[in-house]
Amino acid sequence: MVPESPAAALDDGPRGIDDAARRAELAAFLRSRRERITPEQVGLPRGRRRRTPGLRREEVALRAAVGVTWYTWLEQGRDIQVSAQVLDAVARALLLDRAERAHLFALGNVSDPAPNAEPTGVPPGLRLMLERLEPFPACVQNARYDILAYNRTYRQLICDLDALPPEDRNCLWLHFTNETWYADALDRDDAKRAMAAKFRAAMADHLAEPAWKCLLKRLRDASPEFRELWERHEVIPPTANRKRTFRQARVGLLNLDHTNLWTGPHPGTRVLVFTPADEETHERLGRLLELVRADEEG
Repeated sequence: MVPESPAAALDDGPRGIDDAARRAELAAFLRSRRERITPEQVGLPRGRRRRTPGLRREEVALRAAVGVTWYTWLEQGRDIQVSAQVLDAVARALLLDRAERAHLFALGNVSDPAPNAEPTGVPPGLRLMLERLEPFPACVQNARYDILAYNRTYRQLICDLDALPPEDRNCLWLHFTNETWYADALDRDDAKRAMAAKFRAAMADHLAEPAWKCLLKRLRDASPEFRELWERHEVIPPTANRKRTFRQARVGLLNLDHTNLWTGPHPGTRVLVFTPADEETHERLGRLLELVRADEEG
């Protein structure tokens, strides 16, 4: 994203002084929130050369789909124009809770377009729920189909999600660009069509948000099949559930029922659970979990 241009010069009067103080407070708040997030929380490797506490500025900018220069200016307290959509993306990238999000928008002197937005982090209780659902594959997704957290059987459902970079842990991206994923999803044609239609329906509420526009462009650039389906303008409500069939490399065919458990009053962040549609699948899921546990012990 091209950095937004600097605003007009500050006034010399009290308002200019107030604005400068507000920007300085905003800069300090952003730095404090960035520094508290460990790389592991957002699926990034720590690496040996990481000297800064928490995330780097460029990592926050990438997660928010904004320019690195622009985000750096924001943390430096520069006099730049900031939009509600970009502040929303930054709030999500920094895993702000409701109170922190409200504080961010107040410091930015911008009205929050989603004041009742759900927290973006995955709380420990929800992670424990995913663990307790094993051997049933389960994950937490946001409305954009980013996979925020998952249990061990979901991790190994088709490919090893831990081996993928965080930006590729997105169900749309996996369906349309991951060769293993679309080869072993035996209902792949119907699934791709449904995913594109659900994404178009969901995006109606997020048309101006940078992270959504970035994902759409990335998909259109990477997949001619996605481009063709997107141009059909088909829509399916995100609440629609359907059966799925996968060929898991280690245990064989899995026939699964697909259920969404919404974490709020509106379709958005949700717990996705696959439950076995037959006894043979139930047994194979149990075997898959045993294999994963053996790998961890070995």
